Amino acid sequence: MSAAPLQGNGVNGAPLTWRGGLPVTVIGGYLGTGKTTLVNHLLRRAGGLKLCVLVNDFGAVPIDRDLIVSADGDTLEISGGCVCCSYGSDLMETLGTLRSRLPGIEHVLLEASGVALPGAVASSVSLLPSLRVDGIVVLADAETVRERAADPYMGDTIQRQLASADLVILNRCDLAGPQASADTSAWLDTAAPRARVLDTERAAVEPALILGLREGPGRVDEAAPAPDAASLYDSVDLALPASVDAAALAQRLAAPGLGILRAKAIVDAGRHRLALHVVGARTAIDEAPATARAGRLVAIGLRGRLDGAAIRRAVAAG
Repeated sequence: MSAAPLQGNGVNGAPLTWRGGLPVTVIGGYLGTGKTTLVNHLLRRAGGLKLCVLVNDFGAVPIDRDLIVSADGDTLEISGGCVCCSYGSDLMETLGTLRSRLPGIEHVLLEASGVALPGAVASSVSLLPSLRVDGIVVLADAETVRERAADPYMGDTIQRQLASADLVILNRCDLAGPQASADTSAWLDTAAPRARVLDTERAAVEPALILGLREGPGRVDEAAPAPDAASLYDSVDLALPASVDAAALAQRLAAPGLGILRAKAIVDAGRHRLALHVVGARTAIDEAPATARAGRLVAIGLRGRLDGAAIRRAVAAG
């Protein structure tokens, strides 16, 4: 039995339907926001997840030399079983053949160019049945994003990048300072209305907050890992009532006031079990393996912003 797809919000609020396939995270943002640093950080902390990084060319998004095991044409083998592939000007052809070329890959990071619209890239990905959109992550520089968004030449592109995001990584907050970073975060509430905003330095983001909105059958029964207690993140771990409506719960958890960056649950749906996933305002539901442990929700957010009481009310609403 295949699970019924869950409708979610696509580009400019248009509906998208997610079905089974290799998960793809689209990473966007204007030049100089820290996309390269983020990609290398995720590769270093993949934790055994076999990642494929797609880039326009290796010069545009350089992989740290000490991560590279070998090079063969347009492919770099990265330590930890990951690879980096250059797609040049033919992204769709590369995406269409990815699973046959790299059958062991579990997750794709698609690095969009600084002038690309990540929402449009995600829409293209969703046309291929072998792939699924896992999330749209857009980086912004805390020092420059408001100025760049007002630029008569670049502003429209940057505003559209932000508007399509599920998660905005507000980078270089250490350079901007606490007040400027707070002001920019408040500004992003309007500029990126669908996104959750994550303040950071040097693009140091926990992979659990970016990767695995919809994980494969081998991993779906593992709840989202709780971040280190000493980190900037907090988590809420709750038991779910047996009668909970997975689709309704997903929509409640996506509400901005709860402060959830990422949530995951396995729901008992009678004859089968469902895997519920939330990242920012994006939600998805897939059928989980029969062996998946049902009845548990894990939500992750920034320490001090994750509203545990509101999450408990969302769960109790059934």
